[in-house]
Amino acid sequence: MYKKLLKKSKMKALTSSYDDQFEVSTELSKMVGFVQSIICESSDVVQRDIKIADKMKATLFYVNGLSKIDLVDNNVIKPIMQVTPETIDGMTPDGILEELSQHVVNLSSFSIHVSFDRALHSLMSGDTLLLIDGIDKLVVLGTRGYEKRGIEEPKSEVVIRGPRDGFIEDLQTNMVLLRRRISNPSFILQTGEIGKRTKIKYCLAYMKGIANEKLVDEIRYRIACIDIDEVLETGTLEQLIEDNVMSPFPQLMHTERPDKTTASLMNGQVVILVDGTPYSLIAPITFQELLKSPEDYYDRWHIGTLIRIIRYLAAFFALFLPSLYIAMVTYHHGMLPTTLALSIAGSREGVPFPAFLEAFLMEITIELLREAGIRLPRAIGQTIGIVGGLVIGDAAVRAGFVSPVMIIVVAITAIASFAIPSYSFSIALRMLRFSFMIAASIFGLYGIVISYILINIHLVGLRSFGSYYTSPFAPFNYKDWLDLLYRAPLSLLRSRTDEPKTLDDKKQS
Repeated sequence: MYKKLLKKSKMKALTSSYDDQFEVSTELSKMVGFVQSIICESSDVVQRDIKIADKMKATLFYVNGLSKIDLVDNNVIKPIMQVTPETIDGMTPDGILEELSQHVVNLSSFSIHVSFDRALHSLMSGDTLLLIDGIDKLVVLGTRGYEKRGIEEPKSEVVIRGPRDGFIEDLQTNMVLLRRRISNPSFILQTGEIGKRTKIKYCLAYMKGIANEKLVDEIRYRIACIDIDEVLETGTLEQLIEDNVMSPFPQLMHTERPDKTTASLMNGQVVILVDGTPYSLIAPITFQELLKSPEDYYDRWHIGTLIRIIRYLAAFFALFLPSLYIAMVTYHHGMLPTTLALSIAGSREGVPFPAFLEAFLMEITIELLREAGIRLPRAIGQTIGIVGGLVIGDAAVRAGFVSPVMIIVVAITAIASFAIPSYSFSIALRMLRFSFMIAASIFGLYGIVISYILINIHLVGLRSFGSYYTSPFAPFNYKDWLDLLYRAPLSLLRSRTDEPKTLDDKKQS
């Protein structure tokens, strides 16, 4: 039943609208007219009429800018026009196509189609479409070639030690970056298309013999069931295939780093690449993976452990610090040391707002500065973030709107959120921070504890493609604790993690 559904979904995704409109004909004028009716308003599509052996008419279509003009001129048009009448005399249509494929056209990609759906899609992707009078088949020639960004260091995941190359917007290049790191025939790269109208190419990558086949089939099935006009970025695809769309926590991990992607593949996870975006999607994931960085394994275990502990502390501060300040100042003065309580009370003297409103206004201001810094040009954005924070913070304290302690709390919270490697996870904590602040303003520490319990209940029930999101916390797995808060020496990390389930759980003997 499952296989039938998967096959049905795949067939639905490949259903053509062009095949129902026109059937391939032996009359060149009819086929050219149909192609012109489809792309009549596209000025970037070039049409070139030629003759084969001075007697057989043919027409070429290619997209200017997506096709390599020198390939079209030197490897297609020139060789075809040099064919002599004696070469093709007496040949059948199939024989002519075979002659063109094997002895005339000097290209590695030469495919024959019997429907316009695939042929027109290839044309609009940069290939050349060849129509020949008297032959009821479409010839697609691989002439793709367009400008693309060079391989650079990832901007969103900077590391001190590690490889400097990152994914780019070209799918083929990204596949090569992975293949270069895993030169193993068991490394599978399967391509397909998503989006009814855009038909963007994607690639499913996994290690055969390590990744669970049920997991691979589940991801294939979810992608095949997507029925949407366009999927232009991995973020769109992530929202369409994740388990729980209502959860604020990311259930797939995105990264620009090929080394991080390779490590996930060797752990039994599945990677999805989409043409046109420099981010790969990794599935399934667990909560603790979002607090890891590739350089945890490039440095010695002492350094990796220390940095990882700092990240967990950063996550704690980013989520709880403002709410703890509100609870202590509003309800639980007696829990503070006397000197600290008097210092906070003195700094808040003259502040007209309650602690919650004070914290809320400052957090909103920080979020505005952060968003403005991202949208502005890089040099200006950094200046706005630093100068804006200093000027607004100092002016707010001098005007008596907020206390100096509140400025310190907000600053530590903002810095802590930047220390989290995963941007999606950092945003989730930033959103939940406001709910904790509201709970603390109403119930104090009891509100914080209740909110924390509710989030834990949600996390324990959350799944990522069948894997437990809170593993190895729950269900508890002592082996995975060697690579959790504490990063053990590499010689002790002999097994793959318990989630996801893999066919081979041994890394080293």
